[in-house]
This record gives sequence, structure tokens and C-alpha cells, in this order.
Amino acid sequence: MQLSYTSAALLGAISLLCGSAMAQAGDARISDGIVKIGVLTDINGPFMDNVGKGSIAATEIAVEEFGGKVLGVPIEIVTADHQNKADIASTRTREWFDRDKVDAVTELGNSAVALAAMKLAQEKDRMSIVTGAGAVRISNEDCTPNNVHWVYDSYALANVGTKSLVKRGMKTWYYVTADYAFGHSLENDGKKFIESAGGQVVGSSRYPFPGNDFASYIIKAKDSKANAVAIATAGLDLQNAIKQGREFGLGAGGQTSVAMLMSLMDVHGLGLKNAGGMMFAETFYWDRDDTSRAFADKFFKKMKRMPTALQAGQYSAIRTYLKAIEQAKTDNVTDVIKAMKSMEINDAFAKNGKLRDDGKMVHDMYLVQVKTPAESKKAWDYYNIVETIPGQDAFEPLSASKCALVKK
Repeated sequence: MQLSYTSAALLGAISLLCGSAMAQAGDARISDGIVKIGVLTDINGPFMDNVGKGSIAATEIAVEEFGGKVLGVPIEIVTADHQNKADIASTRTREWFDRDKVDAVTELGNSAVALAAMKLAQEKDRMSIVTGAGAVRISNEDCTPNNVHWVYDSYALANVGTKSLVKRGMKTWYYVTADYAFGHSLENDGKKFIESAGGQVVGSSRYPFPGNDFASYIIKAKDSKANAVAIATAGLDLQNAIKQGREFGLGAGGQTSVAMLMSLMDVHGLGLKNAGGMMFAETFYWDRDDTSRAFADKFFKKMKRMPTALQAGQYSAIRTYLKAIEQAKTDNVTDVIKAMKSMEINDAFAKNGKLRDDGKMVHDMYLVQVKTPAESKKAWDYYNIVETIPGQDAFEPLSASKCALVKK
């Protein structure tokens, strides 16, 4: 068949475009022509202030800083509420991977939720980015090659949040602990560090999570005469336990309440009158330096409040993920994680950060003390950073890891 000049020219143009597209595909391999991020978080439950809509906003900021595209393809965010239930998390994650072509599921506050999503990500050869859960097993015995673990774990929180306080004279401890995996980890890890520093745990009580009546547990803690009463829970449960502790006179006799996991929003909810003077481990403070303040300003414009450590960590993790896609020129999980592990991570959240072979991102941590009302000079001026602990001293050493990815 003989083609007209116009037809030949049209076919030539189509051929040129196809060749260009194939060349681009060869240089940058992006599945489905889009990078899709699924933020699975607690939107209406006890952790909603620490993660929730704020973690979605933090993800949006990271994507906006990339202009909404990476390697020339659009970035899309989808969101859902896992309701702190592993079965709901599994169902939604499977739908995202199978139907919606999500490349990475992230946030995953609640360790049971995180472990369920991680398993599916490995099965479907997608990526899981845990920023909101802290059980050690996430990057230890249950680690996967498709997962990274940002922000903190219970080992680091217990390490930073107990040893320094034992050295400051808090020799005897009593635990009020949420009766689920993360609470158990906080208590068990804390006990090890307290004893290694020369202190002693004289008792503990475990309450059903979530809870709102802490009276009997607080009375037992008060009667123990322990120097420190460690509250091993988070979110609204933590705030309620501290408030009820004040009502029952906990601290009036010289006892100190110690939060094993506390956030900026917990302090805000309690008020400096209730929280002032408390010391605990932190991974981020919005007023730490110019970089953290710049991110906090963007976050404030969206949320009308300052970010928690988990929300700043979400921003950091997504920003690093997108940078790794750029570096690897693909969204292939193996290549992306390899690129992430090659980076030194210094951003609004992390200082001296490095992603290890077990998938844990190790970075500097802080011992902070909540300011009293008299010390606070402006809105959200809540922390004094008492001590900076390098990541290699805060987190469990890689040599002790049970992760199968770690070469012994």
C-alpha cells in the first residue's frame, strides 16, 4: 500500500513520540505512570492529634516541595482511617495495592496495624514506610526488605527517657502500662535501662487499652512510694492518666510522673500547668533550628498548630522516599530502599540520620523538659532541650538485631 505524504509524516511523528516515551521509560521506570502514596492513619481515634490529619498535611507538604511530580510523573496521595484495627488496615491496604495501584503505604500509627500492612507490602512487592508505630519488632525480628522504620522505637524512647533520669536521682520506678504490644515494649525496655543504670522497678499495673479511668492504677502507683511513676501509653490515654494523677495528688509527695511517650500535642492538651517540669524522650521540636521552624511554618498554615514529632517524621520519610525515586530513576522498591540507605538524612526532622540494613532510620534524639507557664514566652513555646543523644547511643546497636536482613 502506498502512503500519502501527510500519512507518512503522521506515522513518523507517532514513531518519534513512541521512541521518546520508550527512551524516557528506559531512563526512568515508574510503574503505572504515577507515584501513589497511601497514608493509613488514625483520623478519629486516640492518636488523631499526634498523627491523623496532621500526618496527611505533612505528606502534602513533602509532595508540594517536589512540585507534585517526581521524574516527570504526578504524585498522588490517598488516605484512610485504620481505626486502630489490624483487620481494617489489612483490608484497606490490600485494596490499595490490588485495585488502586498504590506504591507505598505509610504512617501506620499503631504497631499491630503497621505489622499487618508490612506483611502485605512484602507479599505484593510494594513499600511500607512506618512513621507512627514504635514496636521494636517492626525493624527487628519482623523486619522485611520492603519496609523502613522512621521516627522512634520503644527501645530508644525507654533508653533516652529513663537512664538520664535514674542518674538524676530517680532510683525507684512504678509503671502504669497500656496492655498491648507497644505498651509492653515501653515497659520491658524501660526496666532494662533502669536496672542497668542502677535503679529498680518496684511494681507495675496494666490497664486495658484504650481506657479513661485510671484511678485504681494511680492509687497503686502512689502507694508504691516510687520516685518515678512511668506512664507507658500515648495520646488521649496519656493525657487522661496525667490529669487524673494530678487530681489524686500524684507528685505532691515528691513522686515524679514520667511519660514514656509524649508529644507536643499532649503538652498542649494538658497545658503547662499540668505538664510543666515533666521530662521525657523526644525526636523533634519545631523550634529547634531554622530548618525545623521553616517546616513548622508551612505546617501551621495548613493546620493552625505546630507539628508533632510523628508528623515531622512523616514529612521527612516521604521527602526522602521521593528523593530516592529521583536518585534511583525508578519506583522499584529494592532500588528505592537501596538509594535511601545511601543517603545521609538531615532535614527538618532528622539530624545525622542514616537508614540501616534492618530498615531502621537512626538519628539524634533529645531529652526535653516541659517549660513552666512562667518560662514560656510565646505560643507553642513548650520545650527546653536538656540533652542531645546521638543516634548510635539512643537506638539498639545493629549488632544486637534479630532482623534476618542484617549480615552478622
